[in-house]
Amino acid sequence: MPARIYQPAKTAMQSGKSKTNRWVLEFEADQARKIDPLMGYTSSSDMNAQVKLEFSSLEAAKEYAEAQGIAYSVRMPQKQKRRVMSYSENFASDRTLPWTH
Repeated sequence: MPARIYQPAKTAMQSGKSKTNRWVLEFEADQARKIDPLMGYTSSSDMNAQVKLEFSSLEAAKEYAEAQGIAYSVRMPQKQKRRVMSYSENFASDRTLPWTH
């Protein structure tokens, strides 16, 4: 059963970078989830879908997967593209965009 190793992105409720320096090994789903006709819940009989292992580094996650004989793929994190801006730029005389509030 293949697994994926990735570094989770920060949640929308976070302003800092807490819990984004860890690596997660998560198994891919073997079968599609089924909808319960009575309650409408989705369920699966795949127990590995519940397993999520956390590691402090990418190398540790790779070593674990290789030691256990787990086929894996690594998804490298994408860096955020942020514009560097300071508070004083709101009042710059050469500001090209109008200030709208």
